[in-house]
Amino acid sequence: MAEAATFPGLARMLALSRRHLVSPLLSTPSNRFYRGDSPTDSQKDLIEIPLPPWQERTDESIETKRARLLYESRKRGMLENCILLSLFAKEYLHHMTEKQLNLYDRLINEPSNDWDIYYWATEAKPAPEIFENEVMALLRDFAKNKNKEQRLRAPDLEYLFEKPH
Repeated sequence: MAEAATFPGLARMLALSRRHLVSPLLSTPSNRFYRGDSPTDSQKDLIEIPLPPWQERTDESIETKRARLLYESRKRGMLENCILLSLFAKEYLHHMTEKQLNLYDRLINEPSNDWDIYYWATEAKPAPEIFENEVMALLRDFAKNKNKEQRLRAPDLEYLFEKPH
């Protein structure tokens, strides 16, 4: 508070900017939000931050789409998904059809919360109907790790220079 007494103009400007930043966010209608929910979240402190709607990219080649999805699978908001999705992408991305690539693109880019993707893949929570498809089934099967592989980090990038099997 000492700063507010010393710089009353600054305190007033911050108060005004907070009001202008918060009110448009809360009044903007959208069906895509970061909810911050978890299975044990009471959601009492729910903050909705509207995000732009996801749109399928129809103007990129299949090679560009694969490269983008590989990158997006590796660079997630949480380590668990970085590991899970990058290893999944290494295993399946080069064998996916264009339809499967589009389904995977939607799966990893439309939900606004990476925890949702993780919970759906590990079957801790049911996925929304729109994500119940062949790619989700592949991801769920992969997440079960039936071969008991050690999955502690994302794969090295050397495999990118190998020819696909």
